[in-house]
Parts: sequence; C-alpha cells; structure tokens
Amino acid sequence: MKPVRYAYAVTSALLVGGAMVSLATGVPAGAQVAQNDANQMRTVAPPTGAPASFADLTEQLAPAVVNISTRQRLKVQNNPLAQLFGMPGQPQTREAQSLGSGFIISADGYVVTNNHVITAEGKGDVESITVTMPDGTEYPAEMVGRDAASDLAVLKISRSKPFPFVEFGDSSQARVGDWVIAIGNPFGLGGTVTSGIISAVYRNTGSGGAYDRYLQTDASINRGNSGGPMFDMRGQVIGINNAIFSPSGGSVGIGFAIPAETAAPIVQKLMKGQSIERGYLGVRIQQLNEDLADSLGIAHNRGEFVQAVEPGGAADKAGLQAGDVILKVNGQDVTPDQTLSYLVANIAPGSRVTIDLVRDGKPRTVSATVSKRPSEEELAQQQMFDPDANSLDNDNGDNGGLIEESLGVQVIPLTPQIARQLGASDDTQGVVIAGVDPASDAAVKGLQRGDIVLTANYKAISTPDELEATVSSAKRAGREAVLLRIQRRGRPATYVPIRLR
Repeated sequence: MKPVRYAYAVTSALLVGGAMVSLATGVPAGAQVAQNDANQMRTVAPPTGAPASFADLTEQLAPAVVNISTRQRLKVQNNPLAQLFGMPGQPQTREAQSLGSGFIISADGYVVTNNHVITAEGKGDVESITVTMPDGTEYPAEMVGRDAASDLAVLKISRSKPFPFVEFGDSSQARVGDWVIAIGNPFGLGGTVTSGIISAVYRNTGSGGAYDRYLQTDASINRGNSGGPMFDMRGQVIGINNAIFSPSGGSVGIGFAIPAETAAPIVQKLMKGQSIERGYLGVRIQQLNEDLADSLGIAHNRGEFVQAVEPGGAADKAGLQAGDVILKVNGQDVTPDQTLSYLVANIAPGSRVTIDLVRDGKPRTVSATVSKRPSEEELAQQQMFDPDANSLDNDNGDNGGLIEESLGVQVIPLTPQIARQLGASDDTQGVVIAGVDPASDAAVKGLQRGDIVLTANYKAISTPDELEATVSSAKRAGREAVLLRIQRRGRPATYVPIRLR
C-alpha cells in the first residue's frame, strides 16, 4: 500500500500536463434508446433507486471538502553503501511537498485527512500545513493529532464564522452495490467529483497490519484523492479514500477507503489529544491459503497460520507456537474479512482473551493477556531483523559517516524488541550491526548483521553516538584498531579487534 498509495505495481507517474481526455460519444447517460417494431423511438427510464443526478448532493457536500498541502524538511541520506566504500558526501536536507484532500467535520474547523498526506514520505519535520477551501481561501492549519497505524490525522483551522461541515455515517450498513460519490483533489484538480458503487466491504488487501480492512469502490480515486471523503446517498461520510490497486499508476476502478466505523472513534480520540492504544500478541502470521489449509486438513476460509512467535511476548507467554492455526479470538472467527491483527488491535492492552487454535490437527484453547502494540517505528525496527530478511533496510540505519568510514559497519540502536528477536534480554545495552562492508576488516573478522556491540575499548556502548565518540577518541590517540565486544545469538560474548580505516 502506498500513499494513494498504489497497492500494486507502484509508479510515480503523474497524469499531469498534456494528459489526454477521452470523450465518449453516444446516447445520453441514464437513458437507452431502442427501436420498436413500428420503428418508433422510446426511452427506457433508469431502474428504481438509481440517482438521476448527483448534483444536489454534491452542491451540499462540496463546501466541506478541502485541499491540503504541506511543506516539509526531509533529511536525505546518501547511499550508505557508497559511504561504506569511502565515497564522499554528507547527509543533506531538502524541501518536500505533499498534496491531498480532507474534509471538515465540525463548525469550529476540525479537519480529517490521511496521515500520509501530512507526512509525505513518512519522514522529516512538517514546516507548514495549508488548508484551501473550495472558493480558494487558504487557512494555516495546526496539527491536532495523527496515527500512523490507521493512517489518520486531524487538523484544526480557525475563522470568525462557522465552517461548513459533514458528518460520519455508519459504514457497517454499507452493502455491495450501494451508490457512493468521492470528492477530492486528484492531481491537484480541486473539487473533482466521481461516482461509483461499493464493490466490496471489508476488503483485505494482503498488505498486513491492524487496519487492512477497507471499503472497495469503483469510483475513480487517484493521486491527490487521499484523505478525501467517500459519501453515501444520505450525504454522510462512510469512508476516507486511502489507496488504489493499479498496474498503471492511474485509477483502474479498484479503490480503497478506510471505513467510517474504523475512522470515527480514532478521530474522536485524536481530537481530544488522547493516545491510541491497541492490543498486540507478538506473532508473525500468514493468511491460510488453499495449499496450507489442505496440508493441515482444515477449512479454507477461516484461521491464520503462525509462522513465528516473538520471544517474551504475549503469545509466547500464553504458550502459542509456530505452526499453530488461530481460529478464534474471544469467540470471534478469524477470517479474511476479520483478520487476527484487526481483532487483537481492537482489544484493550491488559485484557485477558481466549484463543481457539489447531495444533497438530487437534483443537486447543489458550488464554493470553494482550500487550500494548508497539509504535509503527518500533514495528519497522523489529521487521528489520525478521529471520527471512535478506537485505538491509537502509532507512533504519544510523548513517553517521565516521562509524562506516572507520569501522566499515552500520549500526542502529538496540531496542528491547530487537533484543528479543536476537535472543538477548530486554535490558541488554548496546548497538546492533545493521550492515557490514564486505571489503572491511570487520567483514574479515566475521562481524555480521544482527551482532550486538556491547563495548568499545572497554567502554559500555548504548547508542551509536557513544560508539562514534569512542572511535573518534581512538583516532585522535593515534590507535590503529578498536576493540569491540560482540554478542551473537547462542554464543558467549567475544572481544574482536577491528582495524580502523
């Protein structure tokens, strides 16, 4: 999933400047022209329930739909591998902009949008946010709160008179085939209205996460529609446009919106300044595909397969094991439309739950105390050391030039979550090696990704800055090597001298 966000064959091609507009000619919309036996023309009326026009509804709703633009200062990292090989260059900053849609939900100016509209590339500091009304009036916006997990953000704008606003509806009542309209700013074209139907409810896109549960529509959604509202025929917001499935980069009639029943409670908490806490089990799961279900002799349409259990996590303490198939949580079925991540995320941390599972073909029930879901940043760091990972996620590395230049390694802070994944205790102090230059002495001495650096020249290391300070001190003292104490999973800590470059 990408910020309107391409869920397939991601492309950055924007359909601007010289984009071709195709005009279809033929009979008027909403009517069919047929010829009877007497060669007479007759008009076939639209079936009952089909709107003759969306104009009245659009006229009422459009004033509350806004354009959102931001300016940010992003830190641009040079290629870490280039730094490892001694190529010149230092981290720089650049200005970035994002453009999307939003909608006003109160007369005093609270605005809802997607988090990725505000954060652009997900990094950097937001310098300014501007909300532009349909009449072109601009207002500086204040960030009230944002939540990366659900991809929601709330802004605040102010003026002396009330703002037009819209309200959330009940997306749980949405049905496949219901008419919807989307209003937003695709490609910066303000106030664009598209219509369609709900193609699926609670669509799981396979991207994972606690909120991989969308309303799917064939109403055209494109880059810039992110954060804009999807309305039902009563003029209520039943979804927030969020992503598209596209092999070309443009709309192909498969768009996704965050359901109002998911968004509304989170928005209310963000408006009040409350933190969003979610449940967490600490398992790495896989959808139960046909082959996997057949190999286990269970139904195809329910349950999720546990690939790994986080050491010391809630699932581990409850006795869950890799290879288990989780069927229910607190009596609620785990299905493609109601995933384990979604069910657990909506359980308060500290709650006791029952988990029905199948192990070795036999049904079991265990109890677990749900823990608090880590932040998206912490989860990203955990994923960095996924056992199946084959390459370094450079975005998470500490790219301070001195460590790479002098030792030929790249390091990141050691969090309790990473420590558990590496087989160390939560209170282990050190930094983690995230990458090693194959031409360095560190590589010759056998250092590798996932090793924990505990000390440098007998000084305890708890941050990359402390390691950098020790290396700098050694170089000033004219030393040609630094003595590192390395901890590797399943092995005793070992001292390894690394020559400085």
